[in-house]
Amino acid sequence: MRKLAEEAFVVEYVKKIRQKNPGIGGGKLWRMYKKSFGDEHAVGYNRFYDIFEKYGLKVRKRKRRAKTTDSDHSLPTYPNLIKALIPIHSNQLWVSDITYMVIYEDADTDEYKFCYLSLVTDYYTKEIVGWCVGETLEAKFTIEALRMALKRLDPNEQYDLIHHSDRGVQYASFAYTDILKAKGIKISMTECGDPKDNAVAERVNGIIKNELLMGMKFCNIEEVKVAVATAIDFYNNERPHMSLDWMTPAEATLCSGELKKK
Repeated sequence: MRKLAEEAFVVEYVKKIRQKNPGIGGGKLWRMYKKSFGDEHAVGYNRFYDIFEKYGLKVRKRKRRAKTTDSDHSLPTYPNLIKALIPIHSNQLWVSDITYMVIYEDADTDEYKFCYLSLVTDYYTKEIVGWCVGETLEAKFTIEALRMALKRLDPNEQYDLIHHSDRGVQYASFAYTDILKAKGIKISMTECGDPKDNAVAERVNGIIKNELLMGMKFCNIEEVKVAVATAIDFYNNERPHMSLDWMTPAEATLCSGELKKK
């Protein structure tokens, strides 16, 4: 009976977290479980995974990519400044990217259109510091995400901050780069189309779309905005990261020095 009660407790916990993060995997869930309950409801890693297997709780990941970057333009571009950079505190390096979201306009015919999510992420903490959902790929939506991030900076402090992105027309636009220059933020861009050149930003896109919003269908852009806001709050404040020594991004903002994976 005790074994079944233990299993039921774990399954209920997983279902509760999956309501907020439908695609989160077993490793992170176990870390969160352990952090929440400690020895009170102690379940080892292997036992936790056995319960996952028994109750069919594994998540099947899907990889899909759509083109959101238009690098075929005559605007000025900038060199990659972060090739050898290892940030040691927050607000040292921000990375930005855009991903698409699907809106189903007609449930019967599955007719759809796209909207676009612009994100600004702190490389050191992995915290999403700015975001915006827009109807188009116009630069004004990436600018809105940037302005949200800039509001977090103390105007009385000096920051040696780099902004890194791909060479898309939104990030190369004068409207965007002029804001960065006015704030004294260095501009860095990828040198080719290799996703590895902006890997953290790409990874965060994937977490939001394919994990936190997995399986969700949206009928309008307002539904997307509400879901994204909820997902980002969970991502920043509750979801642990292996690259942050299993801290959340919010916890990592209190740290400095190189963070080790465990």
